[in-house]
Formats: sequence, structure tokens, C-alpha cells
Amino acid sequence: MATLNVNGKSYQADVDPRTPLLWVLRDEIGRTGTKYGCGIAQCGACTVHIDGVATRSCSLPVSAVASKPITTVEGLAAEGALHKVQRAWLDHDVPQCGYCQSGMIMAVAALLKENPQPSDADIDGAITNICRCGTYQQVREAIHTAAKA
Repeated sequence: MATLNVNGKSYQADVDPRTPLLWVLRDEIGRTGTKYGCGIAQCGACTVHIDGVATRSCSLPVSAVASKPITTVEGLAAEGALHKVQRAWLDHDVPQCGYCQSGMIMAVAALLKENPQPSDADIDGAITNICRCGTYQQVREAIHTAAKA
């Protein structure tokens, strides 16, 4: 039995300790904003925050995070207000198909927490999520807008 702290709430999941966190979040807890993309921690669609750090959840065993706070894209908004990155995403019409967006938003939120005023080079170095639609220019503009918020 795994006890997880997800978005400030405690959950029990009766799963094998080797089960990837992604599947526990989606199938056991119902946090379906976190997406499956590649299964090998390369594309970033599954990005969540573990102890505030952007982490790919598709290949991370649930046993590795049992006592750490986990934040999913559903947990970014606070007191009914969107997180500044979520707001910038909407203001800049970033999503096309939208599949990678939750992971991208999580990666950007972590970047801005660590580096509140990133340069384009900082963004290029930190945001390694893959977007199949190619909305990278809107992503960059939205990141700079969120950084100013």
C-alpha cells in the first residue's frame, strides 16, 4: 500500500511499489491531467512536481515518492485562480492539440520558480518537453509573459 501526498491531499493506493507514478496518479487517484506520451521519460507529457522539482512520472516507481509532496497540473491553481503559467498559456493560445501542455506547464512553472526571469537560452536549456504541434514560439512568449506576472 502506497500513501501519496498529491496536491495537498493524502491518498492510499494498493499497487505494486514498482508501478510508475503516472499510472497511480491517473488510474488510482484520478488525476488525469498528467498525460502518457512515451513511457521512457523523454517527451515530458507526464511531468509533475515532486518536492517542487519537475519530474517525469512515467518511469518513476511509486515507491520512490511515497513521502514526498506531489503536485500535478490540477494542483497548480490556488484558491480558484489559475497559476500564472496557466493564465499565460491561455492568453497566448499555446495549446493546439494540447496533449503535451500539462507537462510543459509543469516544467515551465518549475523553471520560473527556480529562475524568475529566464533568458531564451535558459528556456532552451530547461524546457526539454516535446511538442508535436510545434507551438514553441507561443510557448516562449507565454513563458516571458508568466515571468512578468
